[in-house]
Amino acid sequence: MTALRKFTPHAVLALGAVFMLLPFYWMVLTSIRSPAEIFDVSLWPIPKTFDAVENYARAAGQVPMGRFMLNGVIVCLGILIVQVLTAVPAAYALAKLRFPGRRLLLSLVIAALCVPIQALALPLFVGLAKAELLNTYFAMMAPFFLSVFAIFLFHQSFRSYPNEIIEAARLDGFSELEICWRLVLRGSLPSLAAFTVFSLVAHWNDLYWPMIVVSDTNLAPPPLGMLFFSDVETGANYGALMAGATLITAPMLICFLLVRRHFIAGITMTGVK
Repeated sequence: MTALRKFTPHAVLALGAVFMLLPFYWMVLTSIRSPAEIFDVSLWPIPKTFDAVENYARAAGQVPMGRFMLNGVIVCLGILIVQVLTAVPAAYALAKLRFPGRRLLLSLVIAALCVPIQALALPLFVGLAKAELLNTYFAMMAPFFLSVFAIFLFHQSFRSYPNEIIEAARLDGFSELEICWRLVLRGSLPSLAAFTVFSLVAHWNDLYWPMIVVSDTNLAPPPLGMLFFSDVETGANYGALMAGATLITAPMLICFLLVRRHFIAGITMTGVK
């Protein structure tokens, strides 16, 4: 009975992992298959005809895949840097400073988490159009410069930072910004790593907003670039299409693997006081 109790959670988690990873396995498998095997239901990892070179070469050469990836890096890093610069001081003020209206502001931050980008898409688009900023990197990044999720996440993490250390730093002549950036944030690096993964993955995979504000192929991020690639291929060459999808998925997987320990720590320890 004891062995069964120990085995059951692992079996359930393993089964869930199989269902989660199966689409990615199918994507990679399709990317190395020949067109004749695309609709083969077999999950055997070795195809009868190995067409990986042709599929990946077509995915990289049919459209400017390198340019799409570079656009994704520019957009994601630009958004992440501004999000951190704006969210960290705001979260520090809400977590460690005492001022009138602090609880109201925190309530507004939590309420703003419920507002989807789709609800703001029309006024944002009209504003960018009137400012003649469509088809620019700024148009893809601007709506996400302020992240209420980042403020909330860092707030929960900063709450657990000892007030005694902050008071000692003030007595030593540290300014509030120095305390925020040099002490409190340094003690919350797991939360920073967790938010970095969330932000990069969310904006790397975002198709909705770039599809609205960008029509220039040279500015397309990876998901929009794959949409252009699908149009070029007319939906016929699924092997090359899956090869392209594999190429744009790989950087996010590598990003997660590099910071997975900090990511898990940031999620599990956030809010612990």
